[in-house]
Amino acid sequence: MGLSKRVSSWSVEEVLEWVQDQYPTHMGTLHEAIIKHAISGRALLRLKDHHLELLGVEAEEQQQNILQDLLLLRVHEEINELNEISSGVRTVGVWKQ
Repeated sequence: MGLSKRVSSWSVEEVLEWVQDQYPTHMGTLHEAIIKHAISGRALLRLKDHHLELLGVEAEEQQQNILQDLLLLRVHEEINELNEISSGVRTVGVWKQ
């Protein structure tokens, strides 16, 4: 799944698509948890290790891999936001130039 859309704007279905692309072998456990807890892109960006455990991701190595990918998503999100600010356009907020 490409990142043409801000992660914070992803729907539950788009989160499921990203998880399927990143972790196809763990999709069963994560699929149910994402739907049950309605994890959108905004919620995905806020997940921490204890959340992953609650979602059924128990293996430490798997948690670390997911957390690393989530960190990359957060960095990408921040870069997009900074680019919007520097260009004078905000998609979410009060102002536009």
